Amino acid sequence: MAESLRVDVWIWAVRCTKTRSAATAACRAGHVRINDQTAKAAQPVRVGDEVRVRLHGFDRILVVRQLLAKRVGAELAAAAYEDRTPPRPTPMEAQLVPRRDRGAGRPTKRDRREIDRLRGREPR
Repeated sequence: MAESLRVDVWIWAVRCTKTRSAATAACRAGHVRINDQTAKAAQPVRVGDEVRVRLHGFDRILVVRQLLAKRVGAELAAAAYEDRTPPRPTPMEAQLVPRRDRGAGRPTKRDRREIDRLRGREPR
C-alpha cells in the first residue's frame, strides 16, 4: 500500500466533500491545511498528519489514521480519521456575540471601548 496520497483524493474519500472537484476547489481556495501549512490539491498526506478543512464557515480538524484512495461507506470513512473538531457554538452562544448594523459606519471611540470591554481586552 502507498505511504502517501493526494490530499484532495483523501478529503473526497473520507466524505468531507461530495465530489473530488469540490475537494480540489477547496484546496485551490486555501481552505485546506496540512500540519498548519496551506495545501495544494496534489500535496501528499500521510498517516498521522493533521488536516484542517474549512467547510460552511467552520474548520474540521482531522488526523489521518488510514489512507483511502476510493470513496467508501460512512462507517469505513469515519474509521480512517480521528475527528478533533471542537463543538460548534450553539445558537444561544452565537447571539451573545455583539453585531453592528450593516451600514452603520465606523465605530466611534465610545463604540470601540464598549466592544473592547465586551471582548475582555485591555483599554487602549
